[in-house]
Amino acid sequence: MINKIYVKSNQKMEICLKSFKNQLNNIRTGRASPELLNDIYIEYFGSQVSLPKISNIVVENYHTLKINVFDSYSTPLINKAILNSNLNLNPIIHGKDIIVPIPGLTEERRKHLIKIIKNNAENTRVCIRNIRRNANEEIKLHVKNKIIGEDQERIAQNKIQNITNEYIKKIEKILLIKEKELMEF
Repeated sequence: MINKIYVKSNQKMEICLKSFKNQLNNIRTGRASPELLNDIYIEYFGSQVSLPKISNIVVENYHTLKINVFDSYSTPLINKAILNSNLNLNPIIHGKDIIVPIPGLTEERRKHLIKIIKNNAENTRVCIRNIRRNANEEIKLHVKNKIIGEDQERIAQNKIQNITNEYIKKIEKILLIKEKELMEF
């Protein structure tokens, strides 16, 4: 029963961590990365489709992405979707393909992005701590219902705290790597 709490908490914390990683992947560092365009959706024959499903995104060089569009009908739709995204990118239509130059970052923009990623990291830490709190409440409920004893409660809470600490360390490590990446260029 307690193991279910551990597994469930661990899974939820992993989801928070993956969400944090996805948020960081969408932050532009001045380096071309196909993940930058993953969250762009296009109205394609009546439904919203993500860009990677209707095209192939490749890194042409350090500061350029090339979108190989599968269907030439969708080229102007993709172009418009990129322009309307909040990524501040200016795509260039080249035949049925699209070239997306990735501009370099200014010092001011880098500092602003670091503030954003630190805020995202703190929100992720809060998410992890909320999961810990919920797990501890569930453990206390088991003690109240006399399913487990107080010694088992302390052991279980310590294990949940250790899992929490591991995820907080992972967040810190990811944050440091991204900060370094942003300040390199």
